Amino acid sequence: MANAILVVPTEQRVGLTTVALGLVHALDREGIPVGFCKPISQPHASDTGPERSTRLARTVTSLNPPEPIPVADAENLLGHDKENVLLEEIIGRYEQAAQNASIVVVEGLVDTEEQPYGTHLNAKMAQGLDARIIIVVAPGRNTPHQVADTVEVVAQAYGGIRHERMIGCIINLLDAPVDPTGHIRFDFSRAEGSYNSSHEVLFRAECARHWPETFKLIGCIPWQRELIAPRMRDIMQMIGAQILNEGQLNRRVTHVALGAPTLLNLCQELRAGAMMIVPGDRDDVLLAVCMAAMSGTQVAGVLLTGGFKPDPRVWKLCGPALDTGLPVLSINYSAMQSVLYLPYLNLEVPLDDRDRMQQAVDAVASHITLEWKEPLLNNLEERRFSPPAFRHMLVERARKANKRIVLPEGNEPRTIEAAITCHQRGIARCVLMGDAGRMRRMSARRGMIIPPDIEIIDPAEINSRYIEAMVELRGDKGLNAGLAEEQLHDPVVLGTMMLQLGEVDGLVSGAVHTTANTIRPALQLIKTAPGVHLVSSIFFMCLPEQVLVYGDCAINIEPTPDELADIAIQSAESAQAFGITPRVAMLSYSTGTSGSGSDVDKVKNATRIARERRPDLLIDGPLQYDAAAIKDVALSKAPDSRVAGRATVFVFPDLNTGNTTYKAVQRSADVISIGPMLQGLRKPVNDLSRGALVEDIVFTIALTAIQAEQARTREQSQR
Repeated sequence: MANAILVVPTEQRVGLTTVALGLVHALDREGIPVGFCKPISQPHASDTGPERSTRLARTVTSLNPPEPIPVADAENLLGHDKENVLLEEIIGRYEQAAQNASIVVVEGLVDTEEQPYGTHLNAKMAQGLDARIIIVVAPGRNTPHQVADTVEVVAQAYGGIRHERMIGCIINLLDAPVDPTGHIRFDFSRAEGSYNSSHEVLFRAECARHWPETFKLIGCIPWQRELIAPRMRDIMQMIGAQILNEGQLNRRVTHVALGAPTLLNLCQELRAGAMMIVPGDRDDVLLAVCMAAMSGTQVAGVLLTGGFKPDPRVWKLCGPALDTGLPVLSINYSAMQSVLYLPYLNLEVPLDDRDRMQQAVDAVASHITLEWKEPLLNNLEERRFSPPAFRHMLVERARKANKRIVLPEGNEPRTIEAAITCHQRGIARCVLMGDAGRMRRMSARRGMIIPPDIEIIDPAEINSRYIEAMVELRGDKGLNAGLAEEQLHDPVVLGTMMLQLGEVDGLVSGAVHTTANTIRPALQLIKTAPGVHLVSSIFFMCLPEQVLVYGDCAINIEPTPDELADIAIQSAESAQAFGITPRVAMLSYSTGTSGSGSDVDKVKNATRIARERRPDLLIDGPLQYDAAAIKDVALSKAPDSRVAGRATVFVFPDLNTGNTTYKAVQRSADVISIGPMLQGLRKPVNDLSRGALVEDIVFTIALTAIQAEQARTREQSQR
């Protein structure tokens, strides 16, 4: 039976679900098999849909937690003195969640006026599941001393703070804005959050003074204003507003401005993420907002108050702005009433707002420490890399590598945003190539600011040393200074020369350039690594439960058996370098000896060659995809194979098959694919899909940084 961690609150509104799912995420990204269970539903008065915790767990994790016991059924059992039956039902659901898990995070109940038995049942669950306990508290207006005392009081229900079952406490919503009653308020003033790191120090010191060493302060999670940013759709539903222009109702509101000042004073409020509350008869203000929208400022939306509707002639003038996706809503309240209404809006994340919930879960996970986890873990035969675990590993290793990565497509908005993200998260030191003024204007229109310490290079200003170095490299191919200067006006070529000269550690391109545009300069100037005769590629496919490696899906059109063997070995080495245990499946339309033909023979020969070259690797083929991936199929088609049913590296016989398969899996199963990552070059150059998302670019930059560190280590070992 897996180890259970029961997460319990000190009171209502401590963010219990968010903390519980953040703990799941923190464990999962460490490669720990984790499950989640909310044994008994506890709907809020306003809930009309499915149970929130379980639904959100299915939304932001790859888990499929069991349906909780309806609270009415639980109360019926309690009312008929059948508490033991209820606990049996709880254990049954827990066991469902515990399949293939080493730790299961169990979300406890909250004491409310409607369900005052929460703490009692939590204590019973802790006993029945032999669960360890983590207490969640939100300080509100309390001092560190008061918080420490509150936790000790709550711990008494579970045997006391010194009980062996107790793990520790998580302080959530530190420095959140609260009203006089202690309730967190809806605060969208222009001021940033009030979090102060010294407050965390005070809490930690006070808790350490009060609590025994065995009871840990597992995390202090600061309140973050952006994590309460609702969509215009959410505000519309909460206040019952009428739609005048639907536009893009998923735009997020990061601050609220009252459109009552003069136009001159209003200009500073017209920025990305602003919801403008405008008196319905202020046509001048409405037109000013529309002008901002047409200039590229993504205002979140407009709320017209007083029940006034724009004059049709004015509304016609607004047409071009409305076409940009600007939502316009109307409400009968006055402007002042609308502003006063905002602090009382429901702060809970809507069930359909996956992005906001994912950000909240990520924020919690990033502030949780896991030193206490070891005694709870079963012995794991092999580290399982779920997508969150893999992405976390990439970021951490890239941070440690601290590499300088050049991005030749600096004038492309996704690339700029990725560079800003990498800078903020410390993933890499990015170098953008392009027109600095154009980049900053483009970023401002999208609500982004390029940090001043991100380096920007204008490819039009070519240093003569690049020309000389390029002629030296390619002079035997007929390249002269004039041709070199002309080619260096291509930012990809210039970036590749910077990499060749050691001025940067890696290059990422392809958001607007073709694969050939990215790879050709690398093959001409960087060349392959010593002893390597082939450049190939892999994708890291982030399936719901694990990360698999697909190769080659981007470079080699029709590899020979020798080349296919090289691809298999390169892909296995790359998988191993990134923490994935390589079990290589050489794919074909036939498994074993069940089929024949030249294509099958090619895969058979490639498998033989790869095994001869690397007898230490687990390589098998030919295998059909289902035999390679599915245990039940493997038992019937390849029962003696050590790879079938357990493959982690899938090598496709040709580019047509590989590229088609990876795109089909990516699009049909909504799978994130990281790559292609090029293999075999002396220094790392990586290509992007032209449909790449910002997230794809960020993780490709991280891959490139890690490859650069691996290349440095390999070069040092060869000296």
